[in-house]
Amino acid sequence: MTQLGFFIDLTKCTGCQTCTVACKDAHNLEVGRNFRKVLEAESGTWKQDRATGAWHQDVRAYYVSISCNHCADPACVKVCPTEASHVAEDGTIQIDKDKCIGCQFCAMACPYGVRYLNEEERVVEKCTLCKERTDEGDEPMCVRCCPADARIFGDLDDPDSAVSRLRREQSAEVLLEEKGTRPQVFYVR
Repeated sequence: MTQLGFFIDLTKCTGCQTCTVACKDAHNLEVGRNFRKVLEAESGTWKQDRATGAWHQDVRAYYVSISCNHCADPACVKVCPTEASHVAEDGTIQIDKDKCIGCQFCAMACPYGVRYLNEEERVVEKCTLCKERTDEGDEPMCVRCCPADARIFGDLDDPDSAVSRLRREQSAEVLLEEKGTRPQVFYVR
């Protein structure tokens, strides 16, 4: 069994958007359509010390890269009336464009908001984890091009892979765990 996925180390991500640009270039996506986006998140507060009047902060900003989470229990696959959205042998979620009727049920079911209707072809599209590359043993373009090495890609079912070791050793989180989709993209803060 294979389950491809990856870790994103948020402490290394600089928000440079190289992953977004590399994905757009690799998949020839037009302006306004992205299979991957990088969001900026902020947390913390400024507090005034009552005794001294000095201000102290614990404000932080970090970046979160969002794309298809290639879930182990994908909501998008469950609602697809034509089985165009399906789980591939490598555990990734793929779309068979020949079967897709453009109904967008999958886009409505996806809790991550990462599926898009290709208006011209009338089919839904999303991140494929660069299936054309990973089938040849290469990494997805977003991983290959990340200048900060914030992404680690591999087989989560292989106990010797870098992603499996990280999963055992690091405290990682997934997005929207409460949705029950079991995402296969893990974030380290």
